[in-house]
Amino acid sequence: MSITVDSTIMDVIREKPEAADILQSFGMGCLGCAIAHNETIREAAVVHGIPLEELAGALGIAVE
Repeated sequence: MSITVDSTIMDVIREKPEAADILQSFGMGCLGCAIAHNETIREAAVVHGIPLEELAGALGIAVE
């Protein structure tokens, strides 16, 4: 699976378990909640007020 900013949070964590710590460092504390199962990295950045490029860079994924 190719990880992109349009991948869900849970898919990213499944593919890259270390992403959980990175996401938590950005203030995303509810990684196991129902929203995380369907919310994309792009959507999470908007909701949490994080620049998409910054979050994607920390996760090692390109912004498309």
